[in-house]
Amino acid sequence: MPPSPDVVIPLPGSGGPRDRRGRPLRDLRISVMDRCNFRCPYCMPRETFHDRYRFLGSQERLSFDEIVRLARLFVRLGVRKLRLTGGEPLLRPALPDLIGDLTAIEGVDDVALTTNGVLLAKYAFELRAAGLQRITVSLDSPDPEVFRRMSGGFNGLEDVLSGIEHACRAGLEPIKINAVVQRGVNDHTVLDLVERFRGTGVIVRFIEYMDVGSRNDWRPDLVVPSRELLARIGDRWPLQPLGRDYRGEVAERYAFADGAGEVGFISSVTQPFCGDCSRARLSSDGVLYTCLFATHGTSLRDALRSGASDDHLLDILRRVWVDRTDNYSEQRQAQRESAGDARKVEMFYIGG
Repeated sequence: MPPSPDVVIPLPGSGGPRDRRGRPLRDLRISVMDRCNFRCPYCMPRETFHDRYRFLGSQERLSFDEIVRLARLFVRLGVRKLRLTGGEPLLRPALPDLIGDLTAIEGVDDVALTTNGVLLAKYAFELRAAGLQRITVSLDSPDPEVFRRMSGGFNGLEDVLSGIEHACRAGLEPIKINAVVQRGVNDHTVLDLVERFRGTGVIVRFIEYMDVGSRNDWRPDLVVPSRELLARIGDRWPLQPLGRDYRGEVAERYAFADGAGEVGFISSVTQPFCGDCSRARLSSDGVLYTCLFATHGTSLRDALRSGASDDHLLDILRRVWVDRTDNYSEQRQAQRESAGDARKVEMFYIGG
């Protein structure tokens, strides 16, 4: 039974806040760029994000100094893991400089990056030299035509595969592949994707198609449940369940019985994991969101640029987290109905 909405549970042995459902703040996802070089229909459909679409100007985005300052404050509240996202984060100039600063923050245990991989071959070694530890590559299909369709009409599959190879050589491990699966679009290439990376040390994870944002025309019938994919893959290659590496891990993991690695499933639609969610999200223009499916956030940029002290910013961050009640995926239908015309924040704006 979840705690009462009026009860704030303190974090044992720590001054870190817990939200109204007793969840600690442990992870911060930082979007450094709202632009992307793809137009994936489930994230940035081309009909909306066309050549005339106005993205953020450089002065509207947080500077690296502002990002590092906020990251330090989040760490004081209990954050231990940082992940850089986009848009496409490798479009942000001098990104390795930011990574170097973030990895130097005392108390940060892990800095990772999510990318579409197109520019990864160019930057893999520089990212590793800056201190990046892990990388996740979004790759929905190894089939060139399906890839092109799911990237919004762009080529680049070979560039992505080359980027993964460069990341392996640079030591950005473990490398994870995130594949969003849509029925009738790329679900027929799931086994091909597994086969492509089995035995390489690269971990493939399949993500149920989610209703993130308000522009991707999500429908329940397009979702391929993880249990269905698990059965398909298990029929081809026997699998054994693995335990969680840590509380709050979103992927259910399975090892290949023959020792050729593992595969994971992220099941936000059919098996929600809101109860363990410890993630906050920071947009590239400094808006703090407490849920991937949020309809509103809290601007931190305004406070930063108006001369707010660290104590004042800490008070804002703590208050936002303590007041958090989000559990969208656990009550998806009711939440969709109650939201009415309210637009959810788009995935490209805060990352996945």
